[in-house]
Amino acid sequence: MLAGDKRFDATLSLAGRTSSPRAQPIATRAGGFGGVDGLARFLDEQAVDAVIDATHPYADQMSANAVIACASAGTPLASFVRPPWTRKAGDRWQIVPTMVAAAHALGPAPRHVFLSIGRQELQAFATAPQHHYLARMIEPPDPVGLPPDLRIVRARGPFDRTAEERLLLEGKIETLVAKNAGGTATYAKIEAARALGLPVVMIARPHKPAGHVVENAGEAVAWLEQRLHETAPRSLRGV
Repeated sequence: MLAGDKRFDATLSLAGRTSSPRAQPIATRAGGFGGVDGLARFLDEQAVDAVIDATHPYADQMSANAVIACASAGTPLASFVRPPWTRKAGDRWQIVPTMVAAAHALGPAPRHVFLSIGRQELQAFATAPQHHYLARMIEPPDPVGLPPDLRIVRARGPFDRTAEERLLLEGKIETLVAKNAGGTATYAKIEAARALGLPVVMIARPHKPAGHVVENAGEAVAWLEQRLHETAPRSLRGV
């Protein structure tokens, strides 16, 4: 929505955890900033007029850094807060606070488990080595400390419900472990679990500090336009 809009000079910042991210139509940087101080320094050096925090709902540390750094630099901050999925008729959710709690919730009897949690926290399930795990991710995980019976499927969403049901059936999956990411890109696995009557161990969202809350890209652009109006006649040269 910002690409080609001459009112804004936008830069997309990626964490750098994906080796081959999809190309984007605006300037892109990758890698950390060096904590709160590094981010505040970046905002000052690049003369950034506004920040939109569009990080994952579970990236609480980055959001905390953004709130503090923007306050320090005096830079307006909007936070994209994607509404979470809500339980619907037929859903068999067990909500737990952490990955370790999710591993414990699987129980002592061996089960076939689909892990849809990314690659950063697979090690938590090494504490429950009796299960047969199937995990899907974009990048391969660090091989250290993984559960012994783990099969990796590398794929990038979005995924459709038919394919998700096929994956669960072919993997003989008995339980799904997921983060409540919200949105539509990965919701098909929740629909598939519902259709197949499978239980879902859902990791609750962490507390995520926020600036001005927006729920979609349109609201984020409207917020930028309001900032532009407040700073007229100049453009927002750094977003």
